[in-house]
Amino acid sequence: MEEKGRLLRVRAYLEHKGWEYEYHEEDGCGSVDFSYRGVPYHIWEFEENGEWGVEMNLQHGGRQEEVLGDYETKLIEMMENWQ
Repeated sequence: MEEKGRLLRVRAYLEHKGWEYEYHEEDGCGSVDFSYRGVPYHIWEFEENGEWGVEMNLQHGGRQEEVLGDYETKLIEMMENWQ
């Protein structure tokens, strides 16, 4: 059975790590909320003029940044570097 929804690789990574998360989807875009070591993180997917990206706070907990292109790979690389 194929998994449905968006941000599949990010959600699979979080499940692999055993981190609880909440997933929501609205207007065809995915949203993931989770905590790591007591810090809340958010990943919000968007599509603008045919280009997909995410707004997230993974690098700087209190500041939102956008990532375009192969964002799932970039997000997973960021989380793999957490100590």
